Amino acid sequence: MTTTAPYGSWASPIVPSLLTNAAPGYAFPQFDGGNLYWLESRPWENGRSVVVCKTADGMTKDALPAPLSSRSKVHEYGGSPYLVVEDILYFCLYDDQRIYAINLQDPQPLPRPLTPENDFLYADFCFDHRHQRLICVAENHGVPGEPENLLVGIPLDGSMAIQRLCDGADFYAYPRLDNSGEQLCWISWNHPNMPWDNTSLWLSQIDDNGSLVSPTQIAGSGDESISQPRWSPENQLYFVSDRDNWWNLYRYGADKVVEGVLPMAAEFASPLWILGMSNYDFCDDGTLLCSYTLNGSWQLAALSPGANTLKTITTDYTHISDVHCHGDRAWLVGASPHLSAELAEWHAKDRQLHTIIHGEPITFDYGYLSQPKPIRFPSGNNASAHAFYYPPANPEYSPPTDTLPPLIVVCHGGPTGTASTALNLKVQYWTSRGFAVLDVNYRGSTGYGRQYRQALHGLWGIADVEDVVAGANFLIDQGWVDPDKVAIRGSSAGGYTVLAALCFHDLFRAGACLYGIGDLETLARDTHKFESRYLDRLVGPYPEQKDIYEARSPVHHVDNFHCPVIFFQGLDDKVVPPEQALSMVKALRDKQMPVAYLPFPGESHGFRKAETIRQSLEAELYFYGRVFEFKPADDLPTIAIFNL
Repeated sequence: MTTTAPYGSWASPIVPSLLTNAAPGYAFPQFDGGNLYWLESRPWENGRSVVVCKTADGMTKDALPAPLSSRSKVHEYGGSPYLVVEDILYFCLYDDQRIYAINLQDPQPLPRPLTPENDFLYADFCFDHRHQRLICVAENHGVPGEPENLLVGIPLDGSMAIQRLCDGADFYAYPRLDNSGEQLCWISWNHPNMPWDNTSLWLSQIDDNGSLVSPTQIAGSGDESISQPRWSPENQLYFVSDRDNWWNLYRYGADKVVEGVLPMAAEFASPLWILGMSNYDFCDDGTLLCSYTLNGSWQLAALSPGANTLKTITTDYTHISDVHCHGDRAWLVGASPHLSAELAEWHAKDRQLHTIIHGEPITFDYGYLSQPKPIRFPSGNNASAHAFYYPPANPEYSPPTDTLPPLIVVCHGGPTGTASTALNLKVQYWTSRGFAVLDVNYRGSTGYGRQYRQALHGLWGIADVEDVVAGANFLIDQGWVDPDKVAIRGSSAGGYTVLAALCFHDLFRAGACLYGIGDLETLARDTHKFESRYLDRLVGPYPEQKDIYEARSPVHHVDNFHCPVIFFQGLDDKVVPPEQALSMVKALRDKQMPVAYLPFPGESHGFRKAETIRQSLEAELYFYGRVFEFKPADDLPTIAIFNL
């Protein structure tokens, strides 16, 4: 027997504490000396990032002692912040961004600094046995103007004599030594490109002093995005490129010719927001294990030595990342609509997957989980867009007769990002309470080829907004949702899409903006180096096209707002500074529009602390309850909503 109650008012076992305590994040698995290592992010420890070790005898323990946290700030989004070689843990300490070494064999290991106290940040390491040093990406904030990016060598002897290896480009990534240690490859790119626009692949010999000798560009036509270079056991250089629209695998042969490896209408990479990402690797026998996304869902496959066909590996995962191989084994992070991210091991011999570690198992009935339905719908300018639709799901409740659920349209960040079907309890938080959710992969999203990604060029604030509006209207036309109870929420760049949709369309009845953008001019002037020229392609060159920036900035058009908006903002955010939210809140309050604002000290771009996640979710639910006039079943703290 179910209880009849209005949509939105259903009681749910999916509570905020479940989101923060049950599922740590896993990333960057590595193997050394019989032990497996990975990076684990823990919201319940204030977002601490911990290097964890599973020993050869099966014991799991923290390799990085509390309260230390390993996280890089390069590009603000960071990247792979640690490396383990011969029982020595090399890591970037979040507090001061210096590189330290810990001997994991010591009973009471103490961090030993390898870099001086200065304004450098580090990420994306490889180990140079020949010269006994780390090679990595560095970002120097101790220079006038924007930071300087470069490749450096970090000696292990404690001398702190940092060696410059390569500079001059605006950005660097993926320094990788070949199997002999005599060649180094890397990628670079320059303003106004982002790494998913145009990058170059470089190769250089290394002399006896550790310096690079005559670096040569071996790929990068000026119209392709290259990432994830990697050396095979045969010492051949592989990489991913979208030169033929899709991020596919390529090989740089001994004859210095680039050739495609199994071209497919699929993507073997994700946009390089985080340094060190890996979607493929090689076992020692030459078996290539890879993950790729097709129609919004990730697959796992292997290519045997000498074979011409990828063999799919059966798995329930719909999102797969962080592939790392060693010997005849591999490790990866996988998730599915029923399963939050877990770390798994794959054996090349039997082609079987085994779970290494996962968060706390789900303790509630699977009937509370809404199943994503992929949809494709028509949008503006004769285009089509993609999304995942989640209907309400709660086995304990049924709605009153002849009622339809409220809809929350979700706008992912980036905007060069993607919505995933992996279990996201933040989505299920809403659907289990009686909301429908539409997670939109608007034009500009990744996973559908370079052309779809570039369809947002010059049209940010237009094409993405057309797509979220069209997606909501598609569901309304299907009779699946209540046309009078449509909300829109998004974070970062998705927050801009939220505000633009509220500003330039009248479909939505409420909006939630998490560390989003209201003023494109301020973003172009004040954001960090990595994204400082991002808008050149998405909007246009600034200040040459200042008029377009003003026309598309919601802060200049507050008279167009006609529904309540709630803002959430980290006060330490360097990507989207708090002034963005404050200016929007002030403008809406001055117009006497309903508005709420929740600032969070100690949070930057993206919320990591358990308490922040709890407060923001509960405040948003309270907000929707007030706007759509239903009483949530949860015992929620009251928040101030001005002018409501």
